[in-house]
Amino acid sequence: MKIYTRTGDAGETSLFDGTRVSKADPRVAAYGDVDELNAFVGLARAGEGIDGEAVEMLIAVQRDLFALGARLADPAHKIADRVTKATIGTAEIERLEQWIDRLEEGLPPLRHFILAGGCPAGATLHLARTVCRRVERAMVALAPPVDAELVRYVNRLSDFLFVLARAVNHRAGVEDVKW
Repeated sequence: MKIYTRTGDAGETSLFDGTRVSKADPRVAAYGDVDELNAFVGLARAGEGIDGEAVEMLIAVQRDLFALGARLADPAHKIADRVTKATIGTAEIERLEQWIDRLEEGLPPLRHFILAGGCPAGATLHLARTVCRRVERAMVALAPPVDAELVRYVNRLSDFLFVLARAVNHRAGVEDVKW
């Protein structure tokens, strides 16, 4: 398979159902933001201080983000239900919530707003969180609207990235800086 197809040379691309749209289309921008988020999650995963548990969590998140991108590129819902790797739903949201709860158990209580930063991996996770919030804003602006479960997932994902950033910094001995 060649990496280039030449089908996008005029500034258009195809959605999953074959519809041709501008590369500036809000839907294309939304799944482009998901791609950017996935890259930042990968950068965080490659950082020093990321332990095996966090690596496994971030790999799962990256797989979820591929599924999310596929769903955003599929406004006509043509992806077959049997393609389970492209599913984002209650189970994935609950998994994020369980991870958040487990990570928060080892953290000092949060009583103030904090500044993004810390060790390089923690700072990268904070950056990923801000990109995640952009993804959420782009998704809620789409018409037709995206599945509410996808929005819930992205909302919870930003919470997870925040808590994981705090946990990574805490494990590295870097305290949160209060605002």
